[in-house]
Amino acid sequence: MRSKLSEWYDVGLRYEKTLEDGTTKTVTEQYVVEAKSFTEAESNIGEQMKPYIRGNFAVKSIKKTPFSEIFFSTKDKDNKWFKAKLQFVTINEKSAKEQLSNVVYLIQSANLSKACKSIDDIMDGTTIDYDSLSLQETKIMDVFEFGK
Repeated sequence: MRSKLSEWYDVGLRYEKTLEDGTTKTVTEQYVVEAKSFTEAESNIGEQMKPYIRGNFAVKSIKKTPFSEIFFSTKDKDNKWFKAKLQFVTINEKSAKEQLSNVVYLIQSANLSKACKSIDDIMDGTTIDYDSLSLQETKIMDVFEFGK
């Protein structure tokens, strides 16, 4: 898995989608877009989706995501996105007291159990003590990177 730290925006996009049976249906889908501003997020989603959309589309919502980092899979079967909330346990050097801090990751995986294993694999490479607070499948259709 590779990861990327950046600014991410959650974009709700409404458009007419051609279904597998050839019919069209108006849908609102959720995407995550890398951008430095709301305006750039709107521009980036339009640019990215233009080849797939016939007719008009509308950005119905844009909000900053809580994701500290996004983990991308290279496997074709990993076509779902999971939101993982972890709690890091650190020791304050001055007071010697335990401190807790929450982080939210987005992980690409095929299913919940594989996403959980991915978290363990990612965290095994660190010395940070952590607890998994939650792991849930999202409705995110795709994640688009721009600033490589």
